[in-house]
Amino acid sequence: MPTNHSPSFFEQSLLLENLACTRGGAALFADLSRSIAPGQLLHIVGKNGSGKSSLLRILCGLLSPSSGQVKWSGQSIRADAEQFNAQLIYLGHVPALKGDLTAAENIYSAALCRQEAPSMYEVEVALATAGLASLAHKMVRTLSQGQKQRIALAQLHLKPSKQFWLLDEPFNALDADANYALQKCLQQHLALGGIVALSSHQEILLNSNDALVRVEL
Repeated sequence: MPTNHSPSFFEQSLLLENLACTRGGAALFADLSRSIAPGQLLHIVGKNGSGKSSLLRILCGLLSPSSGQVKWSGQSIRADAEQFNAQLIYLGHVPALKGDLTAAENIYSAALCRQEAPSMYEVEVALATAGLASLAHKMVRTLSQGQKQRIALAQLHLKPSKQFWLLDEPFNALDADANYALQKCLQQHLALGGIVALSSHQEILLNSNDALVRVEL
């Protein structure tokens, strides 16, 4: 188990138990088993079409595996989906933002969809923490792809934080500074006992080798 010098605020663990996924009659992966403890990151790599996005969707319950199951703190995520969903945030590979809303309105709207109710002040704090205070009240349709990606990722700074982050290609369209900021954000989350599952060809910089669990599809 990874070690760090920060207090752990999270305790739940994640278990992938003999997972298999079939799409269009073709097997994407099978017999996939991994155990991810608090403070660990599951790095999913593979070629396009290998099933990376499908695996992330299985891990958050949006897609059912062909066989096997996902367990959270020893219990199937299907057993108490509401309780499980309350502890995760899932960000797809395309920023789910509405062009006719501001950056702040988009984050607020996404939180409401997750049955959260942050104040607009808390949303603006999250954007400021992500270095995006100047974009808070700009229409998303006027922003670059990199700025949109950063706005979507700013949801990770909302308080209280979710333990389980699922991120599909989160480094896409990020410049070097934004890439570094996301790397630091991931490290801080893991130091508090968070769990991250992400797909990316990007090298992940962690404080401990024990914090990395790798899956190649």
